Parts: sequence; structure tokens; C-alpha cells
Amino acid sequence: MPGGRLTQQERQQIALGLADGLAYAEIARRLDRPTSTVTREVMRNGGPTGYRSDLAHRATERRAQRRRSASSRAPQAAPLPHGRDVEAVREYEETFTDVLMASGLPKMMARVLVCLYTTDSASLTASELVQRLQVSPASVSKAVAFLERHTLVRRERDERRRERYIVDDDLYYQSMMASAQDIIRQVEVLQKGVGVLGPGTPAAVRLESIARYLDYVGESFARAAEQARDVLYTKTEADDR
Repeated sequence: MPGGRLTQQERQQIALGLADGLAYAEIARRLDRPTSTVTREVMRNGGPTGYRSDLAHRATERRAQRRRSASSRAPQAAPLPHGRDVEAVREYEETFTDVLMASGLPKMMARVLVCLYTTDSASLTASELVQRLQVSPASVSKAVAFLERHTLVRRERDERRRERYIVDDDLYYQSMMASAQDIIRQVEVLQKGVGVLGPGTPAAVRLESIARYLDYVGESFARAAEQARDVLYTKTEADDR
């Protein structure tokens, strides 16, 4: 399987594949590339409807140039713990961020969440996030407030009275249950609409069908999240090392 950056020819093949309505996995198979590589390439360059190979190639070159310039100006970065490869970690964080963005999370919120999830301590202060992400304190504050509202991070004071932002296993469970509750609220609104629009009318029948579907999905979703909760606390061999 080839490695390294996508070539201009590969980007042209991606554009052709999108135009033909091919799935990311099929495009990746034809390129002999991981599906995640194609997904990230498309999502960071206009999405499936706005992707253009020439613009994507120029944008990638500009990003690479900015990184080289920043690296030449920045002091030597400290080595990562556990012998991690700096470039591999950076690439992974970009991929993780793109996936979260594709699911609907705004970019800065996704970057903060990825930074927290890929930190061994699972917690960082505002100043640490500012330093790691090279963004303003206001951007971090806004992102954390958003993530907190969606039950994706929590905050607490450490021994030095500094506010720390934390992700842990239970927060992911709580987020899943909050999503299930959102579905339940949609079902309630849809069912109310059946009475307002008149049972048996085309619009009411449509709402009733959607309500039945979401009711089943929401119940199954909540049950699965509850049943799988123990997985979050099951130790693996990696945890014991």
C-alpha cells in the first residue's frame, strides 16, 4: 500500500470517483489507500459536493509550506512520551478531527476534544490547550463551553485552583444517553403533530411513521448504550502495562 502524501493524479481520481457517485471506500480501494485518507482529503477540501482536485492540491501545498515555516521559527519540540512519533501523532490528530467535523462538530470544538482524548492524563488547563493548539484563550473558552453543553467534557479545579477540562469514559456514556433523550423529545413532538394536523391526513401519517421509526431507534440506542457501559470500564492488556 503506498504511503506519503496524495499526488495530484490521485486527487484527480478522487474527484472523478466523487463525480461518479462512488463511496469513499471504493475510491480508496482503487487508489490502494486507506479509506480514512480519502475521507479526510475530501472533508478538508470542500466536501463531496465541493471537492476540486486542483484546489485541494494547492491547499495541501500551502499547508505544508506553513508547517515548514512554523517549524523553522519554533523552538525544538519536546519528545513525546512513550516514544511516539511526532509526525504520526499529528497526522492521526488531523484525521480524528476531520472525522468529528464530518459528524457535525465545529472545527475548534473538534480540535479541543481530540487534544483532550489523545492526552494521557485526559485533562488539560486552558493555558495548556492554548499552547498545544496555538489558538487564543477566547477560542478555547468558547469551544469548551460548547463541549460542556453537549456533555462531552467536564471541568474541575486542581490542587493549584486551576480549572482543568476533562474527558473520561463516563462522559462518552452520558453523551450517548443525551443523544437518546434528544430522539425521545423528537418523538414526542412528532406525535403531538399528528393530533394537530389531523389523524389520517397525509402530513399526520408521515409524522406518525417517522415517530414510530425514531421511537424504535431511540429505545434501541439507549438500551445498547446502557448494556455496553461496562465496556468502558473493562481493562485490556494495554491498561495493565
